[in-house]
Amino acid sequence: MRVPRTFVFVDISGFTNFTNENGDDAAGRLLASWRAVTRDVASETGVRIAKWLGDGCMLVAVDQRDAVRFCLELQKRSASACAPLSIRVGIASGLALLFEGDDYIGTAVNLAARLCDAAASYEVIIPVDQIENLPEGVIAIPHEPLTLRGLNEAINVVTLTGEATDVARNDTGELWTRSPFVM
Repeated sequence: MRVPRTFVFVDISGFTNFTNENGDDAAGRLLASWRAVTRDVASETGVRIAKWLGDGCMLVAVDQRDAVRFCLELQKRSASACAPLSIRVGIASGLALLFEGDDYIGTAVNLAARLCDAAASYEVIIPVDQIENLPEGVIAIPHEPLTLRGLNEAINVVTLTGEATDVARNDTGELWTRSPFVM
């Protein structure tokens, strides 16, 4: 079954070097801190963490605006959660094959991963032709076209910045999304 989704790939820049210089324990603490923040932001914005990828993750959103809110909020909170490192983010939207009930396959998934690879530290990039409706307060800054591995043509992208000022449309602030239900 093909479903319309927005995919986000996030990577902590410099994590391997950080691990080599500071050791596994320090890297584990940094990663645990960042993952906790990532889970909180995902819960607050209605975005699902599809899978953890070592020092990164893949996320899925039904609504692109929720994905953009997630990315910019995570970028802001990651400044302290994974200091002295930073994150880079790629976003892409489109139809994808829902595979075995919990994974996705398709061009949009691959494109989001490649955009993440191409992003600079603290950069959130998205293809220009895939922008649907950005949240209020979010600005799209022109970026030079990117030539990505596996794609035949350069992709026109923008860098997203700012802070979403419109209120999220989901109800994930409910108690049941935060902690185990206790009677």
